[in-house]
Amino acid sequence: MRLARRKALWCVLAVVAVLVAIVSWRASSPFAQPDRRIGLFTSLPILWNEAAALDELLDAKDQPHWARAVLEDRGTVVPLDTLLDLAHIDVLMVAQPRPLAPDENVALDAWLRGGGRLLLFADPMLTEESAFPLGDRRRPQDVVLISPILARWGLQLRFDDAQPSGERESAGEHVPVNLSGEFGLVAGGHDAACLIGQNGLIARCQVGKGRAVLVADAALLERAANGGARISALRRLFDEAAAD
Repeated sequence: MRLARRKALWCVLAVVAVLVAIVSWRASSPFAQPDRRIGLFTSLPILWNEAAALDELLDAKDQPHWARAVLEDRGTVVPLDTLLDLAHIDVLMVAQPRPLAPDENVALDAWLRGGGRLLLFADPMLTEESAFPLGDRRRPQDVVLISPILARWGLQLRFDDAQPSGERESAGEHVPVNLSGEFGLVAGGHDAACLIGQNGLIARCQVGKGRAVLVADAALLERAANGGARISALRRLFDEAAAD
């Protein structure tokens, strides 16, 4: 009887030890930082569902976007409708944004040079379908228009309209792409140094004291069946951009 009790006690202690180890790992992990403020500036339906009426935005029938869970697992997500005040943001994710106003370009550049961390998805030909027709302001940005800020960092976004359509995994980066763009280096980068990855898909830049990871496609952020691969890819890119 005593032996059985001892075995049961050891089992309980073993379980407690495992739980303590998990909690300790999460507390020390660079990924789980609840006090980290993640700014999200996007035209894509990541935080809210596409809906014609306000009461449909939080329709329980539509599952939350998987990318939202990835971001919330790494900090507190702060929705942004402007880039004019980024002082309270630790890491910024910009995904297929609307065209930036001149003062937003200046604010983003200054924040990044001061030590900001940026993950940017810029798609020259968005492929995911939308519930809204062309011309509707609620529709995600079909063609990204951010040339001024890219030029400031010595980059240019190009698009080959002869490429075949259809999703595939990018060579070397293991990121799903569909009608992706291509980054190239141009003269004029101010205090910025960028490295271009295979096929020009990803640019990794040191801008002043800050770091930016830029992806020339947004197919990764689509709602799709192969969610596991997309989750892993977004985690990897976010952690790379957010690293100290």
